[in-house]
Amino acid sequence: MVAGGQLTRREVAAGGLLLLAGCAAPRLKHVRRPFVRRVGSWLLSDSNRYRFAGTNMWYAAYLGADAPYGDRPRLRRELDRLVALGISNIRILGSSELSPLKNSVTPAFRTQSSEYSETLLRGLDFTLSEMGRRQMRAVIYLTNFWEWSGGMMTYLYWTNGGRYINMNDPAHPWPEFPDMVSQFYSSVPAVELYHDYVRAVVTRTNRETGTRYIDDPTIMSWQLANEPRPGGSDSVGLRQMPAYLGWIGATARLIKSLDPNHLVSTGSEGTQGCIGRDDCVMQAHAFPDVDYVTAHIWPQNWSWADPKDLPGTWPTVEAKTREYIAAQAAIAEQLGKPLVIEEFGFPRDGGSFDPSAATTFKDRFYGLIYGAVKESMVKGGPIAGSNFWAWGGEGRAKHADRLFVRGDTAYLGDPPHEPQGWYSVFDSDASTQALIRRHAAALVA
Repeated sequence: MVAGGQLTRREVAAGGLLLLAGCAAPRLKHVRRPFVRRVGSWLLSDSNRYRFAGTNMWYAAYLGADAPYGDRPRLRRELDRLVALGISNIRILGSSELSPLKNSVTPAFRTQSSEYSETLLRGLDFTLSEMGRRQMRAVIYLTNFWEWSGGMMTYLYWTNGGRYINMNDPAHPWPEFPDMVSQFYSSVPAVELYHDYVRAVVTRTNRETGTRYIDDPTIMSWQLANEPRPGGSDSVGLRQMPAYLGWIGATARLIKSLDPNHLVSTGSEGTQGCIGRDDCVMQAHAFPDVDYVTAHIWPQNWSWADPKDLPGTWPTVEAKTREYIAAQAAIAEQLGKPLVIEEFGFPRDGGSFDPSAATTFKDRFYGLIYGAVKESMVKGGPIAGSNFWAWGGEGRAKHADRLFVRGDTAYLGDPPHEPQGWYSVFDSDASTQALIRRHAAALVA
């Protein structure tokens, strides 16, 4: 993210470039700065409009852990690379649940007990400390609708007598998985376990800095979950809608009662994640304790793009992406709140997962998103910033089939359930990084 205080930001970026070049750089120090706050449809830092270019890096706390699966020197290197690109906001995972689900990551932040992993929480502490030194901001999501970090299905498993289904299980075809996950919102014991964890994290004191999380402006926003949906099918989604909306309102209210200093967001994909209904998005973001609207854009996942025919399907991608952004922006304008496009990703040419494959259409898609963000800002629209999915940096797949295996520590931007390299931006992706750098610079021009 790029925020107010241009001289400080440019000084930090220069420090990152020196580090990347192998030159000596001054020790980074914590600098007091304001919290990001919302005033109407604007995000502000002090009295300055807060606009940003950001990324996703789900694995940051894992790298930050002082454990065999962590790599603190790599975390520092990745943060320096991002600062050099002009990125100063990172959306990161702040919870994972130890799970029997096939594609879930281990170790986890928590089990069914109230004894949470101090090692991973210290990894989050370290990440926030290092981000603070670089004047970066964090968006921290506190559970997941999907299986790759355990998530809501695991909370149900803990409280429903051990029942669960795996995503993509042929015996339980789509949309059985998201339909079952939506039972979470109406499960009192599952939500209580989740709320216990929310309380513990939001009120935590950072062991690296001695600063309470609620007093740390490095955190921009607490996020209820990654991509919470009311269901998969229309029938289940409509039936679960009251519980879904009730969970959003209650959780946002809980977080604000614990921490009035930080923003709260849902983590929603927007209309695509709300059984295709704009009114669902409106209601989910209308709560006074939800500060801004979120949107995610996934052309291949949503069948707009064919990875084997990106040239042929590009016109559809472009038209539908513009339409989707306009629709989400209209919702934000009706609510009088900012909009953040906090996930967007696109495949490499030919659908390859190889870091050496070209990124012609990936770059074109990034340019499309960045153009829409900049246009909204110039015209006084609601878009406050964007976070691409995802930074893979120096991570590389360790297996020929490019699948994640439990215990792997060569983290990429792609979570454990996805082919490693699908949507990652690598440290070798020069053209994509040039686009990111230009966009970040344009936001402070």
